[in-house]
Amino acid sequence: MITILLAVAAILGAGAAITAVATARIVRTHPPLGRMVPVTGARIHVLELGSPRDIERWPVVMLHGASSNLVDLRFALGDRLAETGRVVLLDRPGLGWSERPAGENSPAHQAALIAEALERIGVDRFVLVGHSYGGTVAAAFASAYQDRLAGLVLIAPVTHPWGGGIDWYLPLLAAPVLGPLFARTIAFPLAQLLQHSGAASVFAPQPVPADYFENAAIALLFRPAQFFANAQDIAGLKAFVTAAAPTYKDITVPTVVITGDADTVVSPTLHAETVAAVIPQARLVVLEGVGHMPHYALPDAIVEAINSLSLRAPADSS
Repeated sequence: MITILLAVAAILGAGAAITAVATARIVRTHPPLGRMVPVTGARIHVLELGSPRDIERWPVVMLHGASSNLVDLRFALGDRLAETGRVVLLDRPGLGWSERPAGENSPAHQAALIAEALERIGVDRFVLVGHSYGGTVAAAFASAYQDRLAGLVLIAPVTHPWGGGIDWYLPLLAAPVLGPLFARTIAFPLAQLLQHSGAASVFAPQPVPADYFENAAIALLFRPAQFFANAQDIAGLKAFVTAAAPTYKDITVPTVVITGDADTVVSPTLHAETVAAVIPQARLVVLEGVGHMPHYALPDAIVEAINSLSLRAPADSS
């Protein structure tokens, strides 16, 4: 027994050392790109692109999904959208470079912090875009602050409860003691082994872009605090959407819901098609043969959908 305990301790110690060195390298390689905006209990990392004085289009605010950060959407869409208007990208609380406050961090609470950050930087009315888990947060934002929205774009969103539970290991990774221990010792070495197969399943049937891991700064996820925060997000997702689903019918802003019919990560029928049917002003866009990453597979279609909502009416531009 003592031998086993010593072996476990040695493995955890080696993992902790590897993680500490790797985390320092990740921080040097992928520093913050924007500014830190103070909100209640934390700071949110915000990157602004394009012209803040644009009067022809509403600003576009973008929220990334799970296991990601704002660079993912910037790399796929943000720089392109910034050519014709103002774009604001945020790291969700606990992900990327945003801090995570103590206590509740549900999608509704994240939406509240994002609303506070946007108010602080003077973004009052805008088109909100959310991908996957970011779509969950965007829908929560629309439910609570729809008077601030000129439009809503949900890309492969998670919006409704699904059959069965979650993967068995997620509650363990999100547990208060075991989760941080795992994140500080074993998570990084395992991530190096599994990240490519994981990305392949998310992008399927499209291939993973050759430069995806570096250009989208995916390594930021493997820092201990961010890994633990991501696990907490995913572990609590089903319970949140179960309670939130009845509120979607009250969202009255113009909405575009985009899904790929080959998405095996988030069911197009259960989520995108269902939420589009209950939001009164929603338009559903189904992309044939596309998986869970439509913003990489068919960025033109996503940009077109966003632009259809961001162009201001003449009265709004005066």
